[in-house]
Amino acid sequence: MQNEINKTLQILKNGGIILYPTDTVWGIGCDATNSEAVKKIYNLKNRIDSKALICLVADDRMLKQFVKTIPQSALNIIEITDKPTTIIYDDAKNLAHNLIADDGSIAIRIPDDDFCYWISRKLNKPLVSTSANISGAPTPKSFKEISDEILKGVDYVVNLQQEKICNKPSSIIKISNSNVVKIIRE
Repeated sequence: MQNEINKTLQILKNGGIILYPTDTVWGIGCDATNSEAVKKIYNLKNRIDSKALICLVADDRMLKQFVKTIPQSALNIIEITDKPTTIIYDDAKNLAHNLIADDGSIAIRIPDDDFCYWISRKLNKPLVSTSANISGAPTPKSFKEISDEILKGVDYVVNLQQEKICNKPSSIIKISNSNVVKIIRE
């Protein structure tokens, strides 16, 4: 795994985009602070940039660097959840401008995955994580289902867990700074 981490970090540091396994589905990713790299992902997915993307961070310490306020209810959910859960926070900061939603919010998940953890930790930045499909097409459940357009459109394909079958994407919950919780996707 160390060899794949090193190759991936080199691509990310040079503004490239990757195809990689996450704790949920195969994702397309980049350095979440690099607006040019984020733009490459929107272009590859044929997705309008007003539709925000998810980020992955290594842990709650890193989360604090990219969200102005973390509601206590969000910390509680992170601590007790036993399935992948993405939380939409108000007031994103220190991220690529084209990654943040029009209302200033950002969707972030702390994945339960060693590769994602180490990439984010060693890069010391969040990773973009969006499903490995063209916008509107079904989300691939395995590496074999990823289209040639996506495979050829990224700068690097991580050579790990390619046999993994993914059941479904993460749950998504929006938690406002006033602790109002809204379930977006179960």
